[in-house]
Amino acid sequence: MPFRRWKRPWGLRLNSSADRSKERPVGLDAARVHGEVSGGQAQSGRGCAQGGMELKDRDRFETMADVKGYQVKKPRLFSATHEEIIDGATTDIYFVKTYQILQAMGLHETGVTAEIFASRSGVMAGLDECIYLLRTSGVRLWALPEGEEFRGKEVVMRIEGSYGSFGIYETALLGILASSTAWAAAARECRKAAGQAPFLCFGARHVHPAVAPVMERAAIVGGASGASCILGAKLAGVQPSGTIPHAAVLVVGDTVEVAVAYDRVMPPEAPRIILVDTFKDEVEESLRVADVLKERLEGVRLDTPEERGGVTPALVREVRARLNQAGFERVKIFVSGGINPGRMPALVEAGADAFGVGSYISGAKPIDMTMDLVEVAGKPRAKRGRIPGRTENPRLRRFL
Repeated sequence: MPFRRWKRPWGLRLNSSADRSKERPVGLDAARVHGEVSGGQAQSGRGCAQGGMELKDRDRFETMADVKGYQVKKPRLFSATHEEIIDGATTDIYFVKTYQILQAMGLHETGVTAEIFASRSGVMAGLDECIYLLRTSGVRLWALPEGEEFRGKEVVMRIEGSYGSFGIYETALLGILASSTAWAAAARECRKAAGQAPFLCFGARHVHPAVAPVMERAAIVGGASGASCILGAKLAGVQPSGTIPHAAVLVVGDTVEVAVAYDRVMPPEAPRIILVDTFKDEVEESLRVADVLKERLEGVRLDTPEERGGVTPALVREVRARLNQAGFERVKIFVSGGINPGRMPALVEAGADAFGVGSYISGAKPIDMTMDLVEVAGKPRAKRGRIPGRTENPRLRRFL
């Protein structure tokens, strides 16, 4: 299914009602990219250097001399800057060798058709980044829309243009798709398992910060209702969502004191959802917090560590029953900590209203992607084991 906004979490106010009507996948959506390229207004994207060193007099690596002479400024974060990706610094070296050879032979502008297919099923994501990377290359690009499920071996993207204009980006394109589609697929599994219950992606802490926003945006494409990573949520067009960590309760020393301070300090639009498993029994803490915040309490969060058995359906059922008996039927139960699709149905049945999912999404195994040339100079041509010529896929849509 195409990328669309899933039902927002109860009390987790992702946007104001006015803003939600304007939500879309990412700030740089495909239609706008195409419009900028067509109108000649696309920018080079070099205005935000982050510690790398740009190539001089040329946009990217084209020769082995470029590679040898490239210097990296230190100290720095080890993640690639936007400029380094666009320059080709993250590509496999053999694509630079290929470009130099073809250029020397006068063949670097040979027209080709390339197709990318997946090794196994997944959910399309990462398309907007691929479009951004190729936006000034002059290629034509067809792909599955973000959010669409695909089968193993299905062609998910087709690129037409001179090989020299995009060949150096094969590594980056495959990497973008391999990771993003896997994260989106894991989120889609959670969406199906959770039914109507909202869930947030809490996976940023499990990956390198350079890719955390990419992962959390992909999770929203796959079906997550929101994300805790600030940049990841913003890239998806929503506001970041989350409660408080155990650290806040540990520093203060009492859950109720933290709840009162939260209610006093946080803006009105911030949902009053309080973590209740730090010091005392979860039922006791839930009732203590509810007695103090009363109707202002939107929910309690259960994040019981595995050393104490984790959050079980029995625990959720008990908390739900005790809250109801005390007259707090409207207080919701948010569950986090080792949540995966296999655990969700039983927790929902027991009374869980929403979830936070971390490592199940962030730890998804990348879906291997392969790019093959299938036409060269207008004629079918492919390596052994592949069928020359285009693979028809009526689900592909043109984006560039």
